[in-house]
Amino acid sequence: MNPRQLDYEGRRFHAPDGDRRTVAVYHQQGDLVWGEIAGGAIRRGWTAGTRLPDGTLAMGYTFVLDDGEVVCGRTRNTPALTPDGRIRLHEQWERYGPHPAAGTSTIEEIAP
Repeated sequence: MNPRQLDYEGRRFHAPDGDRRTVAVYHQQGDLVWGEIAGGAIRRGWTAGTRLPDGTLAMGYTFVLDDGEVVCGRTRNTPALTPDGRIRLHEQWERYGPHPAAGTSTIEEIAP
């Protein structure tokens, strides 16, 4: 797998061990990658960034949660493939604002 050749257009992702109602739909044009997120505790969210030459995604995000809180931050996502060929993104994220935090998480492509 060459992460520089992955195409994110139309791929849907969720957290395999989290709330599977939260789904992100990704899009891509060249090195520009963006997504819309909704479901679960997220009323609406967006992420946008670029695919770096090594295939890593450098992105910013904004979510509006069910309680009205707005959460913003940035993430760096490293792609890998699952044994059945779906994309798995290992995320290192940082959240800004009144409740700053940092951590890691994983999202996986939803099987068609």
